[in-house]
Formats: sequence, structure tokens, C-alpha cells
Amino acid sequence: MDRRAPFLRWYGAGPLHLLVLLASFALTGYAVERLVAVRPLAVAVWFVGAAVAHDLVLLPLYSLADLSARSVLRHRPGPAPTVGWINYLRVPALLSGLLLLVWFPLILDLSVPYPGATGLSEEVYLGRWLAITGVLFGAAAVGLALKLRRGRRTGRSTRSDGVRKP
Repeated sequence: MDRRAPFLRWYGAGPLHLLVLLASFALTGYAVERLVAVRPLAVAVWFVGAAVAHDLVLLPLYSLADLSARSVLRHRPGPAPTVGWINYLRVPALLSGLLLLVWFPLILDLSVPYPGATGLSEEVYLGRWLAITGVLFGAAAVGLALKLRRGRRTGRSTRSDGVRKP
């Protein structure tokens, strides 16, 4: 019998998961304490604004994009993919979107004080973001191709959600 069985039953995951979760809470608490000590009202406004922007703008947008991708690829002719393909589209889209969200003033050339404050040009950001996005989607395509090849080689099939068929 596994010694971790009571812990798994009580917590639902292994002890390493709990340790990492507690460490992330400690790091988050430290960051919040440092920010709130300096500008508590700005932190509160940012937090509420981020929650509202995510729930009212971003969540519907990326949910619609995900449903559209599933719908388009579900109705295409030919056999359905034998592996869970959607995450090979979601992960690079998420990472590219996060980069765009964080760096959009520089990518879209909207940052007025940037060249004056740093002496650096912001003309390179759009090309670099596009290159990173291309590499992310290319790596995902290679990963999917390798998984499809490995699935064909072993002869095992999986459903489109990534779960193996018995």
C-alpha cells in the first residue's frame, strides 16, 4: 500500500504539489505586501480593473477563439486527428497573447516617452514579437507532428481530447 494514500485522499495531490503551492503563496504574499505598502489604492484599482477586463473582455474573446478553432477543425473533411491537438494551438496562442498584452505599447509603437527615457528604438519590437510568435507556433507544429508520428508508429489511437481509447 502506498504510504501517500491518506495524504492523497486528504489533499488530492502529492506533497511536492503542496510545497510548491505554499511557496507560490509566500512569494505572492511578499509581492503584495511590498506593493500595498507603497501604493495601496493603485494596487486595488489595478486588481479590480484586471479582474473586470479579464472577465468582461478577455474571457469571452479567447473562449470564442477556442470554440471557433474547434468548430473549424471539427468540420473539415478527412479523418479526425488521433491526438489531443487543441493544446498545440492554445499554448503558443496564449504565450503570444501574453507577450502582446505586456509589451503592446512597444510592439504597436504607442510608447511616446520610451525612446526619450532610454535612448533605445522601439522599431524592433514588432518584428521580434512576430518572430517569437512564429517560433512558438512552429515548435508546437513540430511537437504535434512528432506526437502524430509516434501515435501512428505505436498503433495506439487516442480520442481528440487526448484520452487513450481502450
